[in-house]
Amino acid sequence: MTRNAELKAVNCTSCGAGLDILGGGRVTVHICPYCGTELDALDNYRAVRTFNDIKRPISPFAIGMTGTLFGADYTVIGTLQHEERWGVRTWIWVDHQLFSPTHGYAWLTIEDGHLVFTRRYRRPVWMSVHWVERSEHRPKVHAGSRTFQYYGTSTSRITFAEGEFTWSPKKGEKTTTVTALADDAMLSFAQTGSERETWLSQYLPAGDAEAGFGIQTGLKPHGTHPLQPFKTGPDFDFIKWASAACAVVCLIIGMNLQGRSGEVALKRTVLTAADLPAELPVIVSEAGKLTRIRLAGNTNNSWAFVGIELTDPEDEPVFQAGRTVEYYHGRSSDGNWSEGDNKAQLTFRPLMAGTYTLSLEVEESGHWTELSYPQSTQARPKTAAQNRPALSKLTVSAKSGLSSGLYMGFLAIAFGLLAGQGFLRAWWHRKARWRGSDWVEDDD
Repeated sequence: MTRNAELKAVNCTSCGAGLDILGGGRVTVHICPYCGTELDALDNYRAVRTFNDIKRPISPFAIGMTGTLFGADYTVIGTLQHEERWGVRTWIWVDHQLFSPTHGYAWLTIEDGHLVFTRRYRRPVWMSVHWVERSEHRPKVHAGSRTFQYYGTSTSRITFAEGEFTWSPKKGEKTTTVTALADDAMLSFAQTGSERETWLSQYLPAGDAEAGFGIQTGLKPHGTHPLQPFKTGPDFDFIKWASAACAVVCLIIGMNLQGRSGEVALKRTVLTAADLPAELPVIVSEAGKLTRIRLAGNTNNSWAFVGIELTDPEDEPVFQAGRTVEYYHGRSSDGNWSEGDNKAQLTFRPLMAGTYTLSLEVEESGHWTELSYPQSTQARPKTAAQNRPALSKLTVSAKSGLSSGLYMGFLAIAFGLLAGQGFLRAWWHRKARWRGSDWVEDDD
C-alpha cells in the first residue's frame, strides 16, 4: 500500500494536531511531535503506538526547516535520539532525517557539538562484527579511491523519535554499527535484525550548516571528532615544507663551516713543568676568521689552572684568560669511575694578520686532597703527593682560518622547530581522531 503522493498535511488521528507532510513517497511512519503517537503513513495515518515519554532533545534544527547542503536543497523531516552505554559511560547524539526532492534521503547528526552529514552508500562493501573479532590486524576495506580502516563497534538504542521516517523506529530498538575511518570520510555498517545498511559520513563545518539553513546553531564542539578535518590555515603546507628544507640547508652549511680544517698557526708543542711559564708564536695568515688554541695536560687525580695571555703583532694585549685541565678517577662500591677532562680550548677572532704571542703559565695546581702553589715562596712540609707535580706536561697547538657553524646550527634549529610544529600538529590531530577507536594497537 502507498499513500497519496498529493497529500500535504494530515491531522494526527490520536490528538488531532495538524501535521505537515514533508518527506516524499518513501515515508512509512509519521510520529506526532505533540503527543508522540506513531502513525502508519501507509494505512491512512492510523495510530500504532505512543512513542515518546522523554523530553525532546535540544537541537538548532526543527522539523520543517529547509536549507542547502553540498549543493542540494534539504528539508528536516524527522528527529531521532540515540543512546549508547558502555560500563559507566553514556554517549547521546541526535539524528535528523533530511529529504531532498532531487537527492533523496540523508541524515544530519549532532554529536558533542559536531555536525556530520550521512548518506546511504550503495556500493557492495561490508565489514562485519565477526570479521573484526577474528582479525589479528586492523581490518580495512577499499571503497573507490579511499581506504577505510576499522575504527569501532557500537550498539545504540533509540530513545526519542518524532516526524517522518522511511522505516518504523521502535523505542529501545538496538542497532549494532561497525565503523571504518578514512582521511576525510567514515563508512558505517549497521545491522538491525537481518537488515544491513551501509552509510557514508563526512564532517560538516558548523559555518556551512549555518549558511545553508540561514540560522545560528550556537553549537560549541568539544573534543576532536573522528571526521574532523585538520585546520591548516593559509600557506600551512608551504611554510611547513619550506621550513624543513631551510633547516636541512642550514644544517648542511653549518656542518661544512664547522668541518673546515683551517691552517696550522702553532705546531703541536710539548712543554714540561720546567718550561713554564713560556711564550709561543701564533702565526695568523688571514684576519677575521677564527683561531683556536688547544691545550692538553697529563693531570692524574690532580688539576691545574693555566693562565693564558695573548698579544697581537703590534704587542698590544688581545685578551687574558685561563683554562683548567683536570682528571680524577677511582673505584667505589659501584665500580670504577672517572671525571674531568685533560683537554681545553680557547677560540678568538683576530682583527689583523701576523704573528701573535701566546704566554702560558700554571697559576694554580693541586692534587685531589691537597693544593700546591708553584709560585709561592713560603716553605711547607712536602707530602708524597706534593713531591710529584700536578701537571708535568702540557701540549699546545693552534689553528687559524676556521669557521663556526654555530649560528647556522641555531638557525637550523629555529627552522626545524617551525617545521616540526606543523608536523607535530598534524600528527597530534590524527592521534586525537583515532583516540576513540576500540582497536588495541598492540595487536597491530
